[in-house]
Amino acid sequence: MGAILVKCETMRRVTVLGCTGSVGSNTVELLATYPDRFRTEALVANRNVAKLAEQARLLRPALAVVADDSAYADLKQALGGTGIELAAGPAAVVEAASREQADWVMAAIVGAAGLAPTLAAVQRGATVALANKEVLVCAGELVMAAVRRCGATLLPVDSEHSAIFQVFDEARREGISRLILTASGGPFRTWTREAMQDVTPAQACAHPNWSMGAKISVDSASMMNKGLELIEAHHLFAVPENRIDVLVHPQSVIHSLVEYVDGSVLAQLGTPDMRTPIAVALAWPNRVATPGDRLDLVKAASLTFESPDPERFPALRLARRALQSGGAAPTILNAANEVAVAAFLAGNLGFLDIPRVVEKCLDTLSHGPMATLADVEAADAEARCHAFAEIAVLSRAN
Repeated sequence: MGAILVKCETMRRVTVLGCTGSVGSNTVELLATYPDRFRTEALVANRNVAKLAEQARLLRPALAVVADDSAYADLKQALGGTGIELAAGPAAVVEAASREQADWVMAAIVGAAGLAPTLAAVQRGATVALANKEVLVCAGELVMAAVRRCGATLLPVDSEHSAIFQVFDEARREGISRLILTASGGPFRTWTREAMQDVTPAQACAHPNWSMGAKISVDSASMMNKGLELIEAHHLFAVPENRIDVLVHPQSVIHSLVEYVDGSVLAQLGTPDMRTPIAVALAWPNRVATPGDRLDLVKAASLTFESPDPERFPALRLARRALQSGGAAPTILNAANEVAVAAFLAGNLGFLDIPRVVEKCLDTLSHGPMATLADVEAADAEARCHAFAEIAVLSRAN
Protein backbone atom coordinates (compact mmCIF):
# COMPACT_ATOMS: atom_id res chain seq x y z
CA MET A 1 0.00 0.00 0.00
CA GLY A 2 3.02 2.27 -0.20
CA ALA A 3 5.19 3.80 2.45
CA ILE A 4 3.65 4.95 5.72
CA LEU A 5 3.63 8.73 5.69
CA VAL A 6 3.19 10.26 9.14
CA LYS A 7 2.34 13.93 8.75
CA CYS A 8 3.78 16.18 11.41
CA GLU A 9 2.04 19.44 10.48
CA THR A 10 -1.22 20.36 12.17
CA MET A 11 -2.93 21.62 9.00
CA ARG A 12 -3.52 19.08 6.23
CA ARG A 13 -4.22 20.46 2.74
CA VAL A 14 -6.92 18.55 0.90
CA THR A 15 -8.25 18.13 -2.63
CA VAL A 16 -11.59 16.39 -3.19
CA LEU A 17 -12.14 14.74 -6.57
CA GLY A 18 -15.84 14.00 -6.98
CA CYS A 19 -16.93 16.43 -4.27
CA THR A 20 -20.66 16.47 -5.08
CA GLY A 21 -21.19 12.70 -4.98
CA SER A 22 -22.07 10.72 -1.88
CA VAL A 23 -18.50 10.15 -0.65
CA GLY A 24 -17.39 13.61 -1.71
CA SER A 25 -20.28 15.31 0.08
CA ASN A 26 -19.54 13.40 3.28
CA THR A 27 -15.89 14.40 2.97
CA VAL A 28 -16.86 18.06 2.61
CA GLU A 29 -19.03 17.77 5.73
CA LEU A 30 -16.08 16.44 7.74
CA LEU A 31 -13.72 19.11 6.37
CA ALA A 32 -16.18 21.80 7.45
CA THR A 33 -16.37 20.25 10.92
CA TYR A 34 -12.62 20.68 11.46
CA PRO A 35 -11.54 23.99 9.84
CA ASP A 36 -8.54 24.18 12.17
CA ARG A 37 -7.18 20.82 10.94
CA PHE A 38 -7.94 20.82 7.20
CA ARG A 39 -7.58 23.41 4.49
CA THR A 40 -9.12 22.79 1.06
CA GLU A 41 -6.94 23.22 -2.01
CA ALA A 42 -9.37 22.11 -4.74
CA LEU A 43 -12.92 20.88 -5.17
CA VAL A 44 -13.73 18.94 -8.35
CA ALA A 45 -17.22 18.01 -9.56
CA ASN A 46 -18.63 16.57 -12.77
CA ARG A 47 -21.33 19.12 -13.63
CA ASN A 48 -23.37 19.81 -10.48
CA VAL A 49 -22.52 23.51 -10.35
CA ALA A 50 -25.08 24.45 -7.71
CA LYS A 51 -23.74 21.96 -5.17
CA LEU A 52 -20.10 22.69 -6.05
CA ALA A 53 -20.69 26.41 -5.55
CA GLU A 54 -22.34 25.79 -2.19
CA GLN A 55 -19.39 23.66 -1.06
CA ALA A 56 -16.88 26.20 -2.37
CA ARG A 57 -18.51 29.04 -0.45
CA LEU A 58 -18.35 26.84 2.67
CA LEU A 59 -14.73 25.66 2.36
CA ARG A 60 -13.18 28.51 0.30
CA PRO A 61 -10.82 26.33 -1.79
CA ALA A 62 -8.11 27.82 -3.95
CA LEU A 63 -9.61 26.09 -7.01
CA ALA A 64 -13.04 24.83 -8.13
CA VAL A 65 -13.35 22.63 -11.23
CA VAL A 66 -16.18 21.12 -13.28
CA ALA A 67 -15.27 18.22 -15.55
CA ASP A 68 -18.01 19.14 -18.02
CA ASP A 69 -16.81 22.03 -20.19
CA SER A 70 -20.37 23.11 -20.93
CA ALA A 71 -20.95 23.89 -17.24
CA TYR A 72 -18.12 26.43 -17.00
CA ALA A 73 -20.29 29.48 -17.70
CA ASP A 74 -22.66 28.50 -14.90
CA LEU A 75 -19.71 27.96 -12.55
CA LYS A 76 -18.30 31.36 -13.40
CA GLN A 77 -21.66 32.98 -12.71
CA ALA A 78 -22.06 31.11 -9.41
CA LEU A 79 -18.58 31.81 -8.05
CA GLY A 80 -17.49 34.92 -9.92
CA GLY A 81 -16.00 37.55 -7.61
CA THR A 82 -15.18 35.08 -4.83
CA GLY A 83 -11.47 35.00 -5.65
CA ILE A 84 -11.63 31.24 -6.17
CA GLU A 85 -9.78 30.08 -9.29
CA LEU A 86 -12.17 28.37 -11.71
CA ALA A 87 -11.55 25.78 -14.43
CA ALA A 88 -13.37 23.19 -16.52
CA GLY A 89 -12.71 20.09 -18.60
CA PRO A 90 -10.96 16.73 -18.14
CA ALA A 91 -7.49 18.30 -18.34
CA ALA A 92 -8.41 20.70 -15.53
CA VAL A 93 -9.50 17.75 -13.38
CA VAL A 94 -6.09 16.10 -13.83
CA GLU A 95 -4.37 19.42 -13.12
CA ALA A 96 -6.30 19.78 -9.88
CA ALA A 97 -5.17 16.31 -8.80
CA SER A 98 -1.59 17.22 -9.73
CA ARG A 99 -1.37 20.32 -7.52
CA GLU A 100 1.53 19.97 -5.14
CA GLN A 101 -0.14 22.21 -2.54
CA ALA A 102 -2.48 19.37 -1.49
CA ASP A 103 -0.77 16.56 0.39
CA TRP A 104 -4.02 14.51 0.70
CA VAL A 105 -6.42 13.74 -2.16
CA MET A 106 -9.86 12.14 -1.95
CA ALA A 107 -10.34 10.09 -5.14
CA ALA A 108 -14.13 9.77 -5.31
CA ILE A 109 -14.89 10.19 -9.02
CA VAL A 110 -17.13 7.27 -9.95
CA GLY A 111 -16.04 4.81 -12.63
CA ALA A 112 -13.11 4.65 -15.04
CA ALA A 113 -13.27 8.45 -15.38
CA GLY A 114 -11.44 8.63 -12.06
CA LEU A 115 -8.36 6.74 -13.29
CA ALA A 116 -6.34 9.57 -14.89
CA PRO A 117 -6.71 12.11 -12.03
CA THR A 118 -6.09 9.46 -9.37
CA LEU A 119 -2.96 8.32 -11.17
CA ALA A 120 -1.84 11.96 -11.41
CA ALA A 121 -2.12 12.33 -7.63
CA VAL A 122 -0.24 9.07 -7.10
CA GLN A 123 2.55 10.07 -9.47
CA ARG A 124 3.35 13.18 -7.42
CA GLY A 125 3.63 11.08 -4.25
CA ALA A 126 0.45 12.29 -2.53
CA THR A 127 -1.52 10.47 0.12
CA VAL A 128 -4.55 9.29 -1.85
CA ALA A 129 -7.78 8.25 -0.12
CA LEU A 130 -9.22 5.80 -2.63
CA ALA A 131 -13.01 5.67 -2.82
CA ASN A 132 -13.02 4.74 -6.51
CA LYS A 133 -12.60 0.96 -6.69
CA GLU A 134 -12.69 1.05 -10.51
CA VAL A 135 -9.21 2.62 -10.53
CA LEU A 136 -7.63 -0.58 -9.22
CA VAL A 137 -10.02 -2.81 -11.15
CA CYS A 138 -9.09 -1.14 -14.46
CA ALA A 139 -5.40 -0.65 -13.85
CA GLY A 140 -4.39 -2.27 -10.57
CA GLU A 141 -0.88 -3.35 -11.51
CA LEU A 142 -0.16 -0.03 -13.22
CA VAL A 143 -1.40 2.05 -10.27
CA MET A 144 0.29 -0.03 -7.57
CA ALA A 145 3.59 0.11 -9.49
CA ALA A 146 3.26 3.92 -9.55
CA VAL A 147 2.51 3.95 -5.81
CA ARG A 148 5.76 2.09 -5.11
CA ARG A 149 7.81 4.08 -7.61
CA CYS A 150 6.59 7.52 -6.51
CA GLY A 151 6.38 6.94 -2.75
CA ALA A 152 2.65 7.59 -2.63
CA THR A 153 0.27 6.15 -0.04
CA LEU A 154 -3.14 4.64 -0.77
CA LEU A 155 -5.65 4.75 2.07
CA PRO A 156 -8.78 2.70 1.31
CA VAL A 157 -12.13 4.41 1.82
CA ASP A 158 -14.57 1.67 0.82
CA SER A 159 -15.95 0.49 4.15
CA GLU A 160 -14.80 -3.09 3.51
CA HIS A 161 -11.23 -2.17 2.61
CA SER A 162 -11.01 0.38 5.38
CA ALA A 163 -12.07 -2.36 7.79
CA ILE A 164 -9.35 -4.70 6.53
CA PHE A 165 -6.79 -1.87 6.63
CA GLN A 166 -7.58 -1.26 10.31
CA VAL A 167 -6.98 -4.89 11.37
CA PHE A 168 -4.35 -5.96 8.79
CA ASP A 169 -0.95 -6.63 10.38
CA GLU A 170 1.24 -5.29 7.57
CA ALA A 171 4.46 -5.85 9.55
CA ARG A 172 3.70 -9.57 9.98
CA ARG A 173 1.70 -10.37 6.88
CA GLU A 174 3.03 -13.94 6.81
CA GLY A 175 0.61 -14.62 9.65
CA ILE A 176 -2.41 -13.68 7.56
CA SER A 177 -4.45 -16.58 6.24
CA ARG A 178 -7.26 -14.88 4.29
CA LEU A 179 -9.38 -11.77 3.87
CA ILE A 180 -13.16 -11.93 4.25
CA LEU A 181 -15.18 -9.19 2.57
CA THR A 182 -18.69 -8.80 3.93
CA ALA A 183 -21.68 -7.96 1.74
CA SER A 184 -25.17 -6.87 2.74
CA GLY A 185 -26.64 -8.93 -0.09
CA GLY A 186 -28.45 -5.85 -1.40
CA PRO A 187 -32.18 -5.40 -1.88
CA PHE A 188 -32.65 -8.71 -3.75
CA ARG A 189 -30.82 -11.01 -1.34
CA THR A 190 -33.88 -13.27 -0.91
CA TRP A 191 -35.44 -12.79 -4.36
CA THR A 192 -35.64 -15.57 -6.93
CA ARG A 193 -34.14 -15.06 -10.38
CA GLU A 194 -37.65 -15.12 -11.78
CA ALA A 195 -38.65 -12.22 -9.54
CA MET A 196 -35.51 -10.29 -10.55
CA GLN A 197 -36.52 -10.43 -14.22
CA ASP A 198 -38.73 -7.37 -13.76
CA VAL A 199 -36.62 -5.34 -11.33
CA THR A 200 -36.86 -1.56 -11.84
CA PRO A 201 -34.04 0.97 -11.38
CA ALA A 202 -35.88 2.41 -8.37
CA GLN A 203 -35.96 -1.01 -6.71
CA ALA A 204 -32.28 -1.65 -7.47
CA CYS A 205 -31.27 1.71 -5.99
CA ALA A 206 -33.18 1.14 -2.74
CA HIS A 207 -30.30 -0.28 -0.72
CA PRO A 208 -31.43 -1.63 2.67
CA ASN A 209 -28.51 -0.20 4.70
CA TRP A 210 -26.37 2.31 2.81
CA SER A 211 -27.09 5.63 1.09
CA MET A 212 -25.12 5.57 -2.17
CA GLY A 213 -25.20 6.87 -5.73
CA ALA A 214 -27.26 5.10 -8.42
CA LYS A 215 -24.40 3.25 -10.11
CA ILE A 216 -22.93 1.86 -6.89
CA SER A 217 -26.39 0.94 -5.65
CA VAL A 218 -27.09 -1.11 -8.79
CA ASP A 219 -23.68 -2.77 -8.46
CA SER A 220 -24.55 -3.67 -4.89
CA ALA A 221 -27.89 -5.11 -5.99
CA SER A 222 -26.18 -7.34 -8.59
CA MET A 223 -23.23 -8.04 -6.24
CA MET A 224 -20.88 -6.77 -8.94
CA ASN A 225 -19.81 -4.22 -6.32
CA LYS A 226 -18.44 -7.07 -4.23
CA GLY A 227 -16.67 -8.51 -7.25
CA LEU A 228 -15.00 -5.17 -7.92
CA GLU A 229 -14.05 -4.94 -4.24
CA LEU A 230 -12.49 -8.40 -4.41
CA ILE A 231 -10.22 -7.25 -7.26
CA GLU A 232 -9.43 -4.03 -5.37
CA ALA A 233 -8.55 -5.97 -2.21
CA HIS A 234 -6.17 -8.18 -4.19
CA HIS A 235 -4.21 -5.12 -5.33
CA LEU A 236 -4.40 -3.09 -2.11
CA PHE A 237 -3.25 -5.88 0.20
CA ALA A 238 -1.24 -8.10 -2.20
CA VAL A 239 -3.33 -11.15 -1.28
CA PRO A 240 -4.08 -13.75 -4.01
CA GLU A 241 -7.63 -14.24 -5.26
CA ASN A 242 -7.98 -17.70 -3.73
CA ARG A 243 -7.39 -16.25 -0.25
CA ILE A 244 -10.13 -13.62 -0.49
CA ASP A 245 -13.63 -14.75 0.44
CA VAL A 246 -17.02 -13.05 0.42
CA LEU A 247 -19.57 -13.48 3.19
CA VAL A 248 -23.13 -12.12 3.09
CA HIS A 249 -23.90 -10.24 6.32
CA PRO A 250 -27.29 -8.50 6.00
CA GLN A 251 -26.92 -6.21 9.04
CA SER A 252 -23.79 -4.43 7.66
CA VAL A 253 -22.29 -4.16 11.15
CA ILE A 254 -19.11 -6.15 10.53
CA HIS A 255 -17.48 -4.41 7.59
CA SER A 256 -14.85 -7.06 6.85
CA LEU A 257 -12.51 -9.50 8.60
CA VAL A 258 -8.93 -10.75 8.51
CA GLU A 259 -8.22 -14.36 9.45
CA TYR A 260 -4.79 -15.29 10.81
CA VAL A 261 -2.96 -18.62 10.63
CA ASP A 262 -3.46 -19.27 14.36
CA GLY A 263 -7.24 -19.20 13.91
CA SER A 264 -7.77 -15.65 15.17
CA VAL A 265 -10.27 -13.60 13.16
CA LEU A 266 -10.13 -9.82 13.58
CA ALA A 267 -13.08 -7.71 12.50
CA GLN A 268 -13.91 -4.01 12.34
CA LEU A 269 -17.47 -3.14 13.39
CA GLY A 270 -19.51 0.01 13.12
CA THR A 271 -22.77 1.52 11.95
CA PRO A 272 -23.25 1.66 8.15
CA ASP A 273 -22.10 5.27 7.77
CA MET A 274 -19.52 6.26 5.15
CA ARG A 275 -18.34 9.15 7.31
CA THR A 276 -16.48 6.62 9.48
CA PRO A 277 -14.11 5.19 6.82
CA ILE A 278 -13.71 8.67 5.33
CA ALA A 279 -12.67 10.01 8.74
CA VAL A 280 -10.23 7.11 9.20
CA ALA A 281 -8.46 8.09 5.98
CA LEU A 282 -8.79 11.86 6.47
CA ALA A 283 -7.13 11.95 9.90
CA TRP A 284 -4.81 8.95 9.50
CA PRO A 285 -2.65 8.00 11.33
CA ASN A 286 -4.75 9.82 13.97
CA ARG A 287 -8.52 9.78 14.60
CA VAL A 288 -11.23 12.44 14.55
CA ALA A 289 -14.77 12.25 15.91
CA THR A 290 -17.65 11.82 13.46
CA PRO A 291 -21.28 12.90 13.95
CA GLY A 292 -22.77 9.49 13.13
CA ASP A 293 -24.63 7.15 15.48
CA ARG A 294 -22.51 4.84 17.61
CA LEU A 295 -22.86 1.08 17.33
CA ASP A 296 -25.20 -0.40 19.94
CA LEU A 297 -24.61 -4.15 20.00
CA VAL A 298 -27.51 -4.73 22.38
CA LYS A 299 -29.84 -2.99 19.95
CA ALA A 300 -28.32 -4.87 17.03
CA ALA A 301 -29.18 -8.05 18.96
CA SER A 302 -28.02 -10.63 16.40
CA LEU A 303 -25.61 -10.77 13.50
CA THR A 304 -26.21 -13.32 10.73
CA PHE A 305 -24.11 -14.67 7.89
CA GLU A 306 -24.61 -16.70 4.73
CA SER A 307 -22.72 -17.69 1.60
CA PRO A 308 -23.38 -15.71 -1.60
CA ASP A 309 -25.50 -17.51 -4.20
CA PRO A 310 -23.48 -17.81 -7.47
CA GLU A 311 -26.55 -18.82 -9.46
CA ARG A 312 -28.69 -15.80 -8.61
CA PHE A 313 -25.70 -13.42 -8.51
CA PRO A 314 -23.19 -14.44 -11.22
CA ALA A 315 -21.26 -11.15 -11.02
CA LEU A 316 -18.96 -12.52 -8.29
CA ARG A 317 -17.99 -15.44 -10.52
CA LEU A 318 -17.27 -13.06 -13.40
CA ALA A 319 -15.06 -10.87 -11.22
CA ARG A 320 -13.04 -13.85 -9.99
CA ARG A 321 -12.68 -15.04 -13.56
CA ALA A 322 -11.43 -11.61 -14.68
CA LEU A 323 -8.89 -11.44 -11.85
CA GLN A 324 -7.64 -14.96 -12.61
CA SER A 325 -7.33 -14.14 -16.32
CA GLY A 326 -5.43 -10.92 -15.66
CA GLY A 327 -4.31 -8.51 -18.36
CA ALA A 328 -7.20 -6.56 -19.83
CA ALA A 329 -9.90 -8.83 -18.37
CA PRO A 330 -10.64 -6.68 -15.26
CA THR A 331 -10.70 -3.55 -17.46
CA ILE A 332 -13.18 -5.26 -19.78
CA LEU A 333 -15.27 -6.39 -16.82
CA ASN A 334 -15.50 -2.87 -15.43
CA ALA A 335 -16.15 -1.08 -18.73
CA ALA A 336 -18.86 -3.53 -19.82
CA ASN A 337 -20.50 -3.29 -16.41
CA GLU A 338 -20.50 0.53 -16.46
CA VAL A 339 -22.19 0.57 -19.88
CA ALA A 340 -24.69 -2.12 -18.90
CA VAL A 341 -25.61 -0.42 -15.61
CA ALA A 342 -26.12 2.91 -17.41
CA ALA A 343 -28.40 1.16 -19.93
CA PHE A 344 -30.36 -0.46 -17.09
CA LEU A 345 -30.79 2.88 -15.28
CA ALA A 346 -32.02 4.40 -18.56
CA GLY A 347 -34.60 1.65 -18.95
CA ASN A 348 -32.89 0.09 -21.97
CA LEU A 349 -31.70 -3.16 -20.40
CA GLY A 350 -33.08 -5.71 -17.95
CA PHE A 351 -31.44 -6.16 -14.56
CA LEU A 352 -30.46 -9.79 -15.24
CA ASP A 353 -28.98 -8.75 -18.60
CA ILE A 354 -26.23 -6.72 -16.88
CA PRO A 355 -24.02 -9.77 -16.10
CA ARG A 356 -24.92 -11.28 -19.49
CA VAL A 357 -23.44 -8.27 -21.27
CA VAL A 358 -20.33 -8.43 -19.08
CA GLU A 359 -19.82 -12.15 -19.67
CA LYS A 360 -20.24 -11.80 -23.43
CA CYS A 361 -17.54 -9.11 -23.49
CA LEU A 362 -15.19 -11.27 -21.40
CA ASP A 363 -15.82 -14.22 -23.74
CA THR A 364 -15.20 -12.22 -26.91
CA LEU A 365 -12.44 -9.68 -26.29
CA SER A 366 -8.69 -10.25 -25.97
CA HIS A 367 -7.15 -10.14 -22.48
CA GLY A 368 -3.75 -8.70 -23.44
CA PRO A 369 -1.31 -7.08 -20.98
CA MET A 370 -1.87 -3.59 -19.55
CA ALA A 371 1.57 -1.97 -19.56
CA THR A 372 0.55 1.68 -19.97
CA LEU A 373 -2.37 4.01 -19.36
CA ALA A 374 -2.92 4.02 -23.13
CA ASP A 375 -3.33 0.22 -23.04
CA VAL A 376 -5.97 0.57 -20.32
CA GLU A 377 -7.81 3.30 -22.22
CA ALA A 378 -7.80 1.26 -25.43
CA ALA A 379 -9.14 -1.87 -23.70
CA ASP A 380 -11.76 0.23 -21.92
CA ALA A 381 -12.93 1.85 -25.17
CA GLU A 382 -13.10 -1.47 -27.02
CA ALA A 383 -15.09 -3.08 -24.21
CA ARG A 384 -17.55 -0.19 -24.14
CA CYS A 385 -18.14 -0.43 -27.89
CA HIS A 386 -18.69 -4.18 -27.62
CA ALA A 387 -21.04 -3.73 -24.65
CA PHE A 388 -23.15 -1.21 -26.59
CA ALA A 389 -23.39 -3.71 -29.45
CA GLU A 390 -24.46 -6.51 -27.09
CA ILE A 391 -27.10 -4.28 -25.53
CA ALA A 392 -28.47 -3.50 -28.99
CA VAL A 393 -28.71 -7.24 -29.73
CA LEU A 394 -30.52 -7.90 -26.45
CA SER A 395 -32.90 -5.00 -27.05
CA ARG A 396 -33.86 -6.36 -30.48
CA ALA A 397 -34.37 -9.81 -28.99
CA ASN A 398 -36.74 -8.42 -26.36
